[in-house]
Amino acid sequence: MAKPVAANGPVREVVGRLEEMSDRAELRLGELLEAFGPTSFVPALMVPAILVVSPLSGIPLFSSICGLTIMLIALQMVFARRHLWLPRFVMERRVKGDKLRRAMVRMRRVADFMDRMSRDRLRFLVMTPCNRIPQAMCAVSGGSMPFLELLPFSSSILGMAVLSCAVGFLARDGLFVFIGAAFMSLAAAIPIYAWTALSS
Repeated sequence: MAKPVAANGPVREVVGRLEEMSDRAELRLGELLEAFGPTSFVPALMVPAILVVSPLSGIPLFSSICGLTIMLIALQMVFARRHLWLPRFVMERRVKGDKLRRAMVRMRRVADFMDRMSRDRLRFLVMTPCNRIPQAMCAVSGGSMPFLELLPFSSSILGMAVLSCAVGFLARDGLFVFIGAAFMSLAAAIPIYAWTALSS
């Protein structure tokens, strides 16, 4: 039987790294991504996903920037690029260090829970060629965030979808692909419900 990932697993490691960097007054999004290296696509995917799930998503347009970042990273994963590239206006987006620290402290429990639940199972879903499906799911989730900016919680739900897929990649846990799909379905239901409520 596969053993679960320890509580200091991949999600908590990314959260911890971001928390360590928050001792500065202000940081660029590019610095947060570059801390994991130019070829570390999955950790780079997790960074904006964690940020948009955190309370930082309440900053105007922040979810849109994170969503665009997720979409670009995921598309480069789909096309198997070797080195990550992002446009300057994304890399130059800034976040206050104290806000980042508070957000990451609140994300510790989420990170630990996801790490405890992940284990090696349904590996084929996160391996080539099936891994293109969750990568495309991440691209669609990120690309949808700017359109859902005004709907409460929708961007954070899509961020959870991306984070779930990223955990699946790192832990070789295909079950998290299904969890990501469930979060995507939930996020899609929000605008449908809002439209129905407004038209009735």
